[in-house]
Amino acid sequence: MTIAIRFATDADAAALAEVAAVTFPLACPPHTTEEAKASFIAAVLSSERFAEYAADLQRRLFVAVDDTGTIVGYTLLNLGEPADDDVRVAVTVRPTAELSKCYVMPGHHGEGVAGRLMEASLAAAADAGAAGVWLGVNQENARAQRFYGKHSFERVGSKRFRVGERLEHDWVMERVLG
Repeated sequence: MTIAIRFATDADAAALAEVAAVTFPLACPPHTTEEAKASFIAAVLSSERFAEYAADLQRRLFVAVDDTGTIVGYTLLNLGEPADDDVRVAVTVRPTAELSKCYVMPGHHGEGVAGRLMEASLAAAADAGAAGVWLGVNQENARAQRFYGKHSFERVGSKRFRVGERLEHDWVMERVLG
């Protein structure tokens, strides 16, 4: 099966919300409640929010699309300085961009889809003038940490991340571009 990577449009918003509803819970630690996951998905990963992300000039939203036209993964890159105080202290490379989301449907894990999405996101960050890219990853998500490590991200600090009413603990990882 061939996978194409392209910029998302607002027409992709509903499909992206469906993918997010499947993939976001997979990255949550076991103690995360179903209510917390649903609350986060409704607030941050709805089709309305994806339409906003696709239209925002300070973001780069990529989709991985299979031969049938089905979206099987996505990444979201936020350009500009981090808003979080802990991240601003941890990140050392400026200018920077955040890899905010990187998700692939379970049936496509291990096929290189996430790697291709990562490559597109890193290239877009460099094209936008970023010298580095940072991300937050749950401290309990060892699989994601290994993936980011394979792509030259290194742990530089920690931050908190709210899912529902609970504050989770994330590692801040950073990669120098170039």
